[in-house]
Amino acid sequence: MSNVSGYSTSVIAALSTDQIQSLTTDDIISLTTVQLQALTTGQIAALKTNQISVLTTVAVAALTTKQVAAIETADVAALKTSQLAALTTAGAAALTTAQVQALTTAGVAAFKTTQVAALTTAQVAALTTAQISALTTAGVAALTTAQVAAIETADVAALKTSQVAALTTAGVAAFTTDQVVALTTAQISALTTAGVAAMTTKQVAAIETADVAALKTSQVAALTTAGTAALTTAQVQALTTAGIAALKTSQV
Repeated sequence: MSNVSGYSTSVIAALSTDQIQSLTTDDIISLTTVQLQALTTGQIAALKTNQISVLTTVAVAALTTKQVAAIETADVAALKTSQLAALTTAGAAALTTAQVQALTTAGVAAFKTTQVAALTTAQVAALTTAQISALTTAGVAALTTAQVAAIETADVAALKTSQVAALTTAGVAAFTTDQVVALTTAQISALTTAGVAAMTTKQVAAIETADVAALKTSQVAALTTAGTAALTTAQVQALTTAGIAALKTSQV
């Protein structure tokens, strides 16, 4: 096909899937954003991987939410990091759970903080362990409370200590008790003192005794009075002598 860039939007929208697939990569590159937005979801789904891969960042940013959701999972997996970073926040939120799971770890790491914050709870829950672990610390810090609570317990346990340390106080307070139980000793130890202070009484009581024993003295001292009172007898007995000594008078 020749002079595709000169086609009207109505002509573009009328192209058959066979005609769409016959477009060369140069044809795809020559399409204007207006022409791209004229593509139907069926035409988007028909695009081959090599055609999707040549879309410019400007073109990707111009895709409608319906068009984004129509990209085949195999093609989503082939998207360059620069293309993923070019998605609008609405575009990122439009990805289906199957598309989210098709993202490479490099692709997840490429998401901007605004894109991470725009993900739905269903999308966050759909992230694989490897994908969760691939989030940048800035991305983790951008997670909303609803998103944090949506992370599957197996994925919580896979968070890097640097990611745990990057959680906002609201993010830490959003953990479910099951998620708190899933945290490893190293992850509990990585919580900031502000994060520990933000923990609810139910969260404190959910910390496993082995993890309580590993609390830093600064973390023990950061517990609120309500948090200290919420410690179970088993947890109290698990505290190290240094931990007991670190308790403030208001906590005792």
